Amino acid sequence: MNVTLLKSKLLRAEVTDRALHYEGSLAIDRELMDQVGMLPYEKILVANIENGERFETYAIPAPVGSLTISLNGAAAHKGELGDLLVIMSFAEMTVVEAADWKPSVLVLAEGNRKIVRADNVLVAADARY
Repeated sequence: MNVTLLKSKLLRAEVTDRALHYEGSLAIDRELMDQVGMLPYEKILVANIENGERFETYAIPAPVGSLTISLNGAAAHKGELGDLLVIMSFAEMTVVEAADWKPSVLVLAEGNRKIVRADNVLVAADARY
């Protein structure tokens, strides 16, 4: 049997841009993606802490160090600049693999400039911030 578990999460990521007439997706600073192991074009679930909106899309890398979190295309209707998001990706694994699984999590603050907490990150959480 396989189960689906949280693979990676960016918690309290602040929306820095909105681009309604973009083809779609959520642009995320590539360094943040790398730290939690989120891949370009990976399916993600996004929850807006401010308004309760939830939606699925895919992650695209924004320039390293840009601190960008951009709602693109239809997703631009799901939030405003400054809204705080929970950005999650998931992985399927066997029950045996799941027994010891720990997701990679970054808790962000101050416009995505500060890392409040880093759990099981793949790249040093203080590499740039």
